Amino acid sequence: MEEKKTNQLPEGAAEPECCRRKATPRGEKELRLLQNRLSRISGQLGGIAKMLEENRYCGDILMQVAAAESALQAFGYLVLQNHLETCVVEEIQKGNTQIVEEALELIRKLK
Repeated sequence: MEEKKTNQLPEGAAEPECCRRKATPRGEKELRLLQNRLSRISGQLGGIAKMLEENRYCGDILMQVAAAESALQAFGYLVLQNHLETCVVEEIQKGNTQIVEEALELIRKLK
Protein backbone atom coordinates (compact mmCIF):
# COMPACT_ATOMS: atom_id res chain seq x y z
CA MET A 1 0.00 0.00 0.00
CA GLU A 2 1.35 3.40 -0.99
CA GLU A 3 1.92 5.81 1.88
CA LYS A 4 0.16 9.12 1.34
CA LYS A 5 2.22 12.23 1.97
CA THR A 6 0.74 14.79 4.32
CA ASN A 7 1.40 18.49 4.34
CA GLN A 8 1.66 18.61 8.11
CA LEU A 9 4.45 20.64 9.63
CA PRO A 10 6.80 19.13 12.19
CA GLU A 11 5.77 19.70 15.78
CA GLY A 12 6.56 23.24 16.86
CA ALA A 13 7.08 24.52 13.30
CA ALA A 14 5.12 27.61 12.31
CA GLU A 15 3.05 27.63 9.17
CA PRO A 16 4.57 29.93 6.51
CA GLU A 17 3.21 33.49 6.59
CA CYS A 18 1.99 33.27 2.99
CA CYS A 19 0.01 30.14 3.87
CA ARG A 20 -1.47 31.62 7.04
CA ARG A 21 -2.74 34.78 5.45
CA LYS A 22 -4.50 32.92 2.61
CA ALA A 23 -4.28 36.10 0.56
CA THR A 24 -1.45 37.63 -1.40
CA PRO A 25 -1.36 41.41 -1.63
CA ARG A 26 -0.59 42.46 -5.19
CA GLY A 27 0.53 45.79 -6.50
CA GLU A 28 -1.77 47.76 -8.76
CA LYS A 29 0.39 47.13 -11.85
CA GLU A 30 0.56 43.36 -11.28
CA LEU A 31 -3.15 43.13 -10.52
CA ARG A 32 -4.00 45.05 -13.70
CA LEU A 33 -1.71 42.78 -15.76
CA LEU A 34 -3.33 39.61 -14.38
CA GLN A 35 -6.86 40.98 -14.77
CA ASN A 36 -6.16 41.99 -18.38
CA ARG A 37 -4.86 38.52 -19.18
CA LEU A 38 -7.92 36.91 -17.62
CA SER A 39 -10.18 39.24 -19.59
CA ARG A 40 -8.48 38.18 -22.82
CA ILE A 41 -8.84 34.52 -21.89
CA SER A 42 -12.51 35.08 -21.07
CA GLY A 43 -12.90 36.72 -24.48
CA GLN A 44 -11.27 33.73 -26.13
CA LEU A 45 -13.68 31.37 -24.38
CA GLY A 46 -16.62 33.53 -25.42
CA GLY A 47 -15.33 33.40 -28.99
CA ILE A 48 -15.20 29.61 -28.84
CA ALA A 49 -18.80 29.51 -27.57
CA LYS A 50 -19.85 31.74 -30.46
CA MET A 51 -18.01 29.51 -32.93
CA LEU A 52 -19.99 26.53 -31.63
CA GLU A 53 -23.27 28.40 -32.03
CA GLU A 54 -22.31 29.27 -35.59
CA ASN A 55 -21.45 25.63 -36.37
CA ARG A 56 -17.91 26.59 -37.32
CA TYR A 57 -15.42 24.03 -38.59
CA CYS A 58 -14.07 21.74 -35.84
CA GLY A 59 -10.45 22.42 -36.78
CA ASP A 60 -10.95 26.17 -36.34
CA ILE A 61 -12.57 25.63 -32.94
CA LEU A 62 -9.75 23.34 -31.83
CA MET A 63 -7.17 25.96 -32.83
CA GLN A 64 -8.94 28.46 -30.58
CA VAL A 65 -9.12 25.91 -27.76
CA ALA A 66 -5.34 25.41 -28.05
CA ALA A 67 -4.80 29.18 -27.96
CA ALA A 68 -6.99 29.52 -24.85
CA GLU A 69 -5.18 26.65 -23.11
CA SER A 70 -1.83 28.27 -23.89
CA ALA A 71 -3.02 31.64 -22.58
CA LEU A 72 -4.30 30.07 -19.36
CA GLN A 73 -1.02 28.19 -18.90
CA ALA A 74 0.92 31.45 -19.32
CA PHE A 75 -1.36 33.11 -16.76
CA GLY A 76 -0.64 30.31 -14.29
CA TYR A 77 3.09 30.71 -14.81
CA LEU A 78 2.84 34.44 -14.07
CA VAL A 79 1.06 33.72 -10.78
CA LEU A 80 3.63 31.03 -9.97
CA GLN A 81 6.49 33.41 -10.72
CA ASN A 82 5.04 35.96 -8.32
CA HIS A 83 4.60 33.27 -5.66
CA LEU A 84 8.22 32.15 -6.04
CA GLU A 85 9.55 35.71 -5.98
CA THR A 86 7.52 36.73 -2.92
CA CYS A 87 6.11 34.07 -0.61
CA VAL A 88 8.73 31.41 -1.29
CA VAL A 89 11.73 33.76 -1.06
CA GLU A 90 10.32 35.32 2.11
CA GLU A 91 9.91 31.94 3.79
CA ILE A 92 13.33 30.66 2.73
CA GLN A 93 14.92 33.83 4.13
CA LYS A 94 13.16 33.06 7.42
CA GLY A 95 14.69 29.58 7.36
CA ASN A 96 11.53 27.73 6.38
CA THR A 97 12.67 25.33 3.67
CA GLN A 98 9.39 23.38 3.72
CA ILE A 99 7.96 26.04 1.45
CA VAL A 100 10.10 24.51 -1.31
CA GLU A 101 7.99 21.33 -1.23
CA GLU A 102 4.82 23.40 -1.59
CA ALA A 103 6.35 25.26 -4.53
CA LEU A 104 7.39 22.00 -6.19
CA GLU A 105 3.87 20.65 -5.82
CA LEU A 106 2.44 23.78 -7.43
CA ILE A 107 4.90 23.46 -10.31
CA ARG A 108 3.89 19.81 -10.81
CA LYS A 109 0.23 20.81 -10.93
CA LEU A 110 0.86 23.48 -13.56
CA LYS A 111 2.66 21.28 -16.06
